[in-house]
Amino acid sequence: MGVMFLFPGQGGQREGMLRELPEHREVERTLEEASDTLGRDIHEFETAEALRTTDNVQICLCTAGVAVSRLLEAEGARPDFVGGHSAGAFAAAVSCGSLDFADALRLVRLRGRRMRSAYPSGYGMGVVTGLVRRQVEAVLSAAKLPVYIANLNAPTQIALAGELTALDAVLEACKAKGANRASRLNMSVPSHCELLRPAAQALEEALDSVEVRDPSVPYAGNYKGRALRTAALVREDLARNIAHTVRWHEVVTLFYELGARLFLEMPPGQALTGLARAAFPDARAEALSVTRTDNAALLARRERERRA
Repeated sequence: MGVMFLFPGQGGQREGMLRELPEHREVERTLEEASDTLGRDIHEFETAEALRTTDNVQICLCTAGVAVSRLLEAEGARPDFVGGHSAGAFAAAVSCGSLDFADALRLVRLRGRRMRSAYPSGYGMGVVTGLVRRQVEAVLSAAKLPVYIANLNAPTQIALAGELTALDAVLEACKAKGANRASRLNMSVPSHCELLRPAAQALEEALDSVEVRDPSVPYAGNYKGRALRTAALVREDLARNIAHTVRWHEVVTLFYELGARLFLEMPPGQALTGLARAAFPDARAEALSVTRTDNAALLARRERERRA
């Protein structure tokens, strides 16, 4: 049996999310390191105004994820697997030792800025539930509009990305096909599709000057849907997942098959916890935004003791 740390992507961010983190020496150390790296007080990035831009959102997500994962490890709760959804991949890479935190912050800032400058308006994302992939693909094929499958979060939860007018038309078509839900997401850019290939190229170039190490535990590859164990593959995933479909359900299912039975989602997210609970009823999933960190650390230590 094993413990998997989950790091959420955009969607769950909120004003003051970093001030809500638990009081702990590792959290304080992480916040100070973030401020030093960025040259500004990290709390300036979590205001309602600041969180309107995707680069600030990604900076805060990375900081929160790294802070709480460091807290857990300091309390003896170490992961056997790590996975980050979309932008969460950078915090996951820090957690498994592949990437330095300072480098991760610089990279997510670049990532967000490139995404924002590529499509400053008129583009976004939506989610469809209640239809399987082939049904959504049939709708897209019939529509022939600039809309793409972005995230395969669950067999019947699929995120789409594209131009907003076209996206709305596709969402309405999905409703007509029987979708339980088909609505826009709180995203202002078309993530995880070919529209962001230039942003992926910029990230790839930036990563060429950053040290990336072999992960200490298997890392969930977003776009290949595989367990990654080498620096080269982690580097590739960090650079390219922004322009490819995230195969989240596939890779988390693989980690479940490899033994993951306790899923701990870092703040501020809860969506990945819900997906894990629905997919793996005999496993346990907890979101650290609502579960006390001391309880989560205890669960993780007990999981490790059962394997000893």
